[in-house]
Amino acid sequence: MPAAPLRDITSQEIHDFHRDGAVLVKNVLAPAWLELVAQGLDDAIATPDVMSSDLNAGALRVDQFPAAKSPALRQLINESPIAEIVGRALKSSVSFYMDQLFHKPAGLIPPTPWHQDTCYYNLDGHDLIRAWVSPDEVARDVSIEVVRGSHRWNATFAPLAGRDATSDVEAREIFLAATNDAPVLGADAYGSWSYSSGVRDQSLPPVPAIEAHRDSFDILGWHYEPGDVLLFHGHILHSARGDVVTKHDRRAHASLWAGQDVHYRHRAGQIIPDPIALYDHDPKSGQPLTEFPDVFPIVWAPSPG
Repeated sequence: MPAAPLRDITSQEIHDFHRDGAVLVKNVLAPAWLELVAQGLDDAIATPDVMSSDLNAGALRVDQFPAAKSPALRQLINESPIAEIVGRALKSSVSFYMDQLFHKPAGLIPPTPWHQDTCYYNLDGHDLIRAWVSPDEVARDVSIEVVRGSHRWNATFAPLAGRDATSDVEAREIFLAATNDAPVLGADAYGSWSYSSGVRDQSLPPVPAIEAHRDSFDILGWHYEPGDVLLFHGHILHSARGDVVTKHDRRAHASLWAGQDVHYRHRAGQIIPDPIALYDHDPKSGQPLTEFPDVFPIVWAPSPG
């Protein structure tokens, strides 16, 4: 498996990422990696667990931490060129934070509402970046969109959903069950984790009404082809278009990466659980993730000099 990207990310692409908050890096993943992405996503889709959520009446499946149950996705994270592409865009060494799976079956593709990722995680910092890849062609009318430059607005918006408060012990048990390291106690035992149970940080401002006023915002979108890597900043406002009928599934893997300035920040109404190994450290707000190298080892770093 080729460890290097098919080509170098260019200085213009790096400039565009920092200016706009997102960039589509074309044709950088070799076919062998695309096969691994497809294998890992299909395996994870076939094995739903407590970290899986079926939304919009089954029109959208979202899994948290799918690499925890997929050797193929773990190999993608640890050995593919994605970490290098991310690190060169950030101009920083990078550590893997977590990953997600998004599956929209063929048929009527639902849109994903405008949102910001930052509010869903117990972390903060500027050097946050998503790498979004798919083994499927994704047309412009069903792909990711961003509000250009919104990663520099210095604002954290309220999440669109919440979950019931869970203690660290309960969260750990949930994750252990999801990764087959503890007995699964049944769906009722884990009813406290969902996207829509209503607990949210009400102190945060609401997401602007972007869709209702699209002409008032500078919106970027792309036609995605397998082999591309879409990079977007952790703070950027983004969505996915929809209300379109497609003939094939839209499968996607999104990995979240942290540079050197990212730190732990406990958020009210935390939605996405912390990575399981972090609970043993009892982290405090303000602690850099670099203080937990056993949890967040550096996956790629620039060569000295």
